[in-house]
Parts: sequence; structure tokens; C-alpha cells
Amino acid sequence: MGILKGKDILHGNQFTRKEIESIIKVASEFEKELKRRNNLPLLRGKILATLFFEPSTRTRLSFETSMQRLGGGVISMGPVEGSSVAKGETLTDTARTIAQYADVIVIRHPRIGSAKEVADAVSIPVINAGDGAGQHPTQALLDIYTIYKELGSLKDLTISLVGDLKNGRTVHALVEVLSHFGVQFYFVAPDILQMPKEITERLKEKACKVVETDDLVMAASKSDLIYMTRIQKERFADLSEYEKVKGSFIIDRTFLEKLGKKITLLHPLPRVHEIHPDVDDYSGAAYFRQVRNGVYVRMALLAMVFGKR
Repeated sequence: MGILKGKDILHGNQFTRKEIESIIKVASEFEKELKRRNNLPLLRGKILATLFFEPSTRTRLSFETSMQRLGGGVISMGPVEGSSVAKGETLTDTARTIAQYADVIVIRHPRIGSAKEVADAVSIPVINAGDGAGQHPTQALLDIYTIYKELGSLKDLTISLVGDLKNGRTVHALVEVLSHFGVQFYFVAPDILQMPKEITERLKEKACKVVETDDLVMAASKSDLIYMTRIQKERFADLSEYEKVKGSFIIDRTFLEKLGKKITLLHPLPRVHEIHPDVDDYSGAAYFRQVRNGVYVRMALLAMVFGKR
């Protein structure tokens, strides 16, 4: 296909509908192929470097798994205190150094815009694995792949996004990719954690219906899918503000029974209190299937960035 060859993956709004549909198609092909064999040696001889300045379990390990399933190798910069960053090296100098060893960089950093800064500094592709409260485009793509698999379509859905929408880089990216498919949105959050106005306005300009509310029961009753997020304690400068809003929205078995209909549940994880473990065996609880889908989608992105699909 070649549509992503050599490109950086930085922001949810960079993708066309055609590109999103192509990524879904390639991810589906890889998922089927991995049921027949353990690897697809499309990227043999290529090296992926992971630069993670914030904690990660799913994103880091799924990228490393994806590259190895494709026959490539992985190098990782360890904790910041064990690298030259601890000596005062700038992010761009670190990136320029890593680019001498690797063919693609995956970076997570606490500062919004950091991935673009790295992309501007190097000549190899850069993939944003989360830039603070900014964007997380590969999570959005695995989310949309999961929605497609769970619901059978992306068209004319109603989706509730719940929790920390102000700081939630996963939801910031997800609404951008969903905006191509006529989705109606309920943004369910406390007043201080509502979706940034610039994102909401951009969605409205694309003729997406957006309802902002703090009524989860009402939103869920009208939705096909709930996308839960945790209230992110680490994004609060004033912990007293966090204490006011933590636990604002909780889904448990009682909530689902009162809802009176089946609904699909996604969560980028980690969860804290917002989805009770008694929901885990609910047929619509797709968040661990969502985790597995991350490998197929990140395999697709890596293969496409290298022009192998």
C-alpha cells in the first residue's frame, strides 16, 4: 500500500479515513496470520528503539512484541537516571544519538509536543507513544480496531467517553479518528475534567454531535459503547482537587444490571476504581481483548511505516 511509508505517527488528526481503514485491514490480516504462525519476518534486520520517560506496561511491551513478531530487533533506553539524560542531555540530542542505532523510534514523554520535537530532529520515523496530556495515536487506532471487531461497524455509533477527558491523551486521539465515521459523542466528566474546548469545537466543525454531561446513567442508556478512563492523579498539581473528583464514575455489575441492555466496555488501562473486577466476566467487557489488539495494530503500523504493507 505504501500510504504510511516513512511517515511519523504523532497525532490522531493526521489520519484520513482511507488510512484508518487500511490500518484496520492490515491489522486484521496480521491477526489471522498469527493464528497460523508465531511471526512474520517482514522487518528482519530493522531495529526499533523505545524511549520511555514515563511508566508503561501495555504500550511498551506491545510495541516490542510487535517488532519481534515482525522479525525485527528492539533496543530500549533504560530508566532516565541510568542514561545521559540524568547528566543534562537534551531530548533532541538523545534522539539524534538513538537515531544512529535504530530505524524507528517510539517515544513516551511527559511534555506535550515532545514527540514532534524528536521527529523534527531526526530523519527516521518517530511514533508518539504518549506526550503528556497531549496525544496517544496508536492507542486510538487499536481502540478503533477493537470497536470495529466488537460492534461490527464504525458507522453511526453513539459512544460515551468517561472520566478524565481534560488530561486523557487516549481520548484526545480517539475522538479524532472516530470523527471520520459519523460517531455521536457523550463526554461524561466532572466540570474541571471536561474535554478541551479546541477538540470539542473541531468535532462540531466536522458535524459530529457532542453532548457534555456529568450524568453517566443517561449517557450510557443512549450509547452503544462506554470508553472509561481513570482520573489521573499524576496530572493534578493540587492533590486536593484530585480528592474531589476521584471515584466520580464507577461501573460495577449493579450498574450494568440497572442499565437493562448489553453495552460494550473499553478502557485503555490501567484502571484504579472506575471498573469493578466483578465486571470482568461480563460479555461486553472488552478491555483485555483491547490489550491483545494492540499487538496487531502496532504490527500493522510498523509494517506500513517501513513500506512492507
